[in-house]
Formats: sequence, C-alpha cells, structure tokens
Amino acid sequence: MPDATSSLAPSCCFVNYFYTDIFGLAPALVGVLLLSVRVIDAVTDPIMGAIADRTRSKYGRFRPWLLWIAFPYALFSILMFTTPDWTYNSKVIYAFVTYFLLSLTYTAINIPYCSLGGVITNDPKERVACQSYRFVMVGIATLLLSLTLLPMADWFGGEDKAKGYQMAMTVLALIGTCMFLFSFSTVRERVRPAVQTNG
Repeated sequence: MPDATSSLAPSCCFVNYFYTDIFGLAPALVGVLLLSVRVIDAVTDPIMGAIADRTRSKYGRFRPWLLWIAFPYALFSILMFTTPDWTYNSKVIYAFVTYFLLSLTYTAINIPYCSLGGVITNDPKERVACQSYRFVMVGIATLLLSLTLLPMADWFGGEDKAKGYQMAMTVLALIGTCMFLFSFSTVRERVRPAVQTNG
C-alpha cells in the first residue's frame, strides 16, 4: 500500500510559513488556527473510526473511503493553499474554513487507510510487514516533500509566491489522488468482521 496520505499532508513548518509569509495571517492567529483544528481532531478521529468500522459496502469497510474522499481531499488541499485577494477578515474566515475542511477530509480518508492493514490478511507477520512498509514510505514521502515543495513553488510562481504554492499543491493533490485510487483498485479486504450473535 503506497502511503498516499503523506503526499498531501504538508508538515507544520510549511503550513506556518505559508499562512504567515504568503497568506498574510498574524502568527498568533495561525497558532490559534492550528491548535483549534487539533482539538477538533480529537473529537472527529474516534467518530470517523466508528463510522468506518460500521461501513458496509461491496468494496468492504475501509476501501470505499479511499474512493469517496480522494477528490474532496485533493480539492480542499488546493483551496487551503489558495490565497484569495480579499480583505484580512475575509481571509481569516477562509483560512479557518478551508483548513478545517482539509483536516476533516484528511481524517475521513487517513483513518480508513491506516485500518486497511488489519483487514488485508489474518497473518500477524504480514500485518506487521504492511505497517512497517507504510511507515517507511511515510519517511520517503516526507523527505521528498521537504526537498521538492519549495523548489516547485518557486518554479511555478517565480515572484508570485501565492500562485507558486497553489500550483505546487495542485500537482501534489493530483499525485495523491492517483495514489489513493491506485490503492483502492489494487487492495482487497480479505478479513471480514465477525458476525455478532445474541446468545
């Protein structure tokens, strides 16, 4: 399973830099934004886990979320790194809304994605191997992101840093979407949930 989530999850340092130096928000406000969304995540993560675990479809419990959320996640990734030419207060609202929607769709796709390792195989060694492979790919994707995001933004935008970040994230969003759809089409859920009986 290629780790598609890493290609679209920019590190905190990039987000801080973008919001303060490119988007134009006050650093204290950026801190409030990031903290508030983390607090919301503490609520939405377990809710999403419960929803995914109860999902029933012909594709399984977790795979369909890769299909359903891939495009919304890519869209909100691009919108979050888009700098509208608005008043400061309007941009603050835009930043909070788009970052919240990105975080929400990230939760909706990442939790089912991470849960796939438990339903691909019953073999404990294979499950450990799947998770180990995923963590290795996370490291590689994070390194590639660190090395390429700023050069891509400079190449696409030149002096227009806002355009550069928007275009760079568009490229990453397209790559991430393709990886999600590839995972959806190639992975199979072989372990079915136990049927509960009333005894």
